[in-house]
Amino acid sequence: MGTARERLREAKRIVVKVGTSTLTHETGKLNLHRIDLLLREIADLKNQGKEMILVSSGAIAAGLGKLGLAQKPDSIPEKQAVAAIGQGVLMHIYEKLFAEYGQVMGQVLLTKENSVQHHQYIHSRNSLLAQLSMGAIPVINENDAVAVDEIKIGDNDNLSAMVATLVDADALIILSDIEGLYTANPATHPEAELIAEIPEITPEVEAIAGGAGSKLGTGGMMTKIQAAQIAMSAGVTMVIASGSRENVLRDILTGQNIGTVFPARESHLRVRKSWLAFGKRLAGEIVVDAGCAKAMREQGASILPAGVTACDGEFAAGSTVRVLTASQQEIARGIVNFSAGDLQKILGCRTEKLTGILNGDVPTEVIHRDNMVLMV
Repeated sequence: MGTARERLREAKRIVVKVGTSTLTHETGKLNLHRIDLLLREIADLKNQGKEMILVSSGAIAAGLGKLGLAQKPDSIPEKQAVAAIGQGVLMHIYEKLFAEYGQVMGQVLLTKENSVQHHQYIHSRNSLLAQLSMGAIPVINENDAVAVDEIKIGDNDNLSAMVATLVDADALIILSDIEGLYTANPATHPEAELIAEIPEITPEVEAIAGGAGSKLGTGGMMTKIQAAQIAMSAGVTMVIASGSRENVLRDILTGQNIGTVFPARESHLRVRKSWLAFGKRLAGEIVVDAGCAKAMREQGASILPAGVTACDGEFAAGSTVRVLTASQQEIARGIVNFSAGDLQKILGCRTEKLTGILNGDVPTEVIHRDNMVLMV
């Protein structure tokens, strides 16, 4: 426990993600008291010399309140319109409160497109780092006013992990309506216990994560587990904690045993590797045998056809895929050298037999280690 919690005490650049359930009352209207306390705490941490970034949900909820609607509309254009209205409401409140506490904020709206293209990924990174160097607090949301499913990141848990990776953050704190990850759903299992630390995302951990969260939010515990996997792999220590707890950020950053902590892996990824793992769209999956998985983990080996047992998805050569073990644990991501159709033909094949099965000059690796990022 000590190492992960101690690392939080030393964190200088911190991303805070706040969910819709934390920002709103049961009625769906904005909880101004809680927003005020949160922004005051962020401002005070900034005064201590820390660099703070806020990833905020709540645009649609704010828009619903402004329009007097009881629930989200069904159509995409209506959802986008509500988000556009709510974004203005939310940013007005944030700007006003941050100004009262002597802070400057900058609004940033991102979509998946900002990360899929390498040059846009770099531009987004440079913009955020410039704001931090100017002493501002970037406030980030997905651009719901224009985003459709094809370009959506999907939820602000994954968005916050992407941002933490983008800016080389030391810590990511996800504030939710739950204290952390429990051994079972505490709403239906009163005996469930809070898990204080999760050193690795395993299939068992994924199985514990429940379904979707509150009626206003989009992210359940599973999206937080996905965010943790991204953060940990990028060298960012992540914590899930309750947004309703008073002084929650200060207590976490002084090393108190609050919420569930996901310790960072030691090495920071280079910018290109970060983009490779977390920016590019995932097109499919390949499954490797135990020997291949061991060689990847212990020797940093490339993936050869002999070690691949299955593949799933309609991907082309040059696509980014997940690499899974037989137990379905994700252990890597990388750029695959074969299409799904060709890979199916050479599953388990030794290297010297490749040219006889696939005509022409073919690569020897399914994924070269230079184009691969380990996730464990």
